[in-house]
Amino acid sequence: MMRSHALTAVLAMAVIAAGPLRTSAAEHENPRSKVTLVYDQPLPNVPGKSMKGALVEYAPGGSSAVHRHPASAFIYATVLEGAVVSQVNDGPEITYEAGQNFSENPGDRHGVRRNASTSAHAKLLAIFVVVSDVKDLVLPY
Repeated sequence: MMRSHALTAVLAMAVIAAGPLRTSAAEHENPRSKVTLVYDQPLPNVPGKSMKGALVEYAPGGSSAVHRHPASAFIYATVLEGAVVSQVNDGPEITYEAGQNFSENPGDRHGVRRNASTSAHAKLLAIFVVVSDVKDLVLPY
């Protein structure tokens, strides 16, 4: 558990220090949500794979369109601010609050991903382990 929190803290500091590297165009230009690639590093011990960090920001009442991620992507996410409602595949809607984390398997689909609040912002940091040449981390379903 401590290791998980330490990794999250390090990556969160990298988000703050590095600033945006590239904005994802795959979020369908939704003004109520924004995805920014904040980290992209090849894994030296796993040829052909990289670790990519995406900062996902939701305005009050903001949401993402139904989407999926690249077939090679394993994702570990931590809510940094506010609360986010998520539904993966046909599972239940789950609300994750600041400090909580979750993972997603390759091929999972998001039917619901939204800010739980209509009055406060929400942010999450999603860490992808994915094939290195993948550019778009969010794909239409």
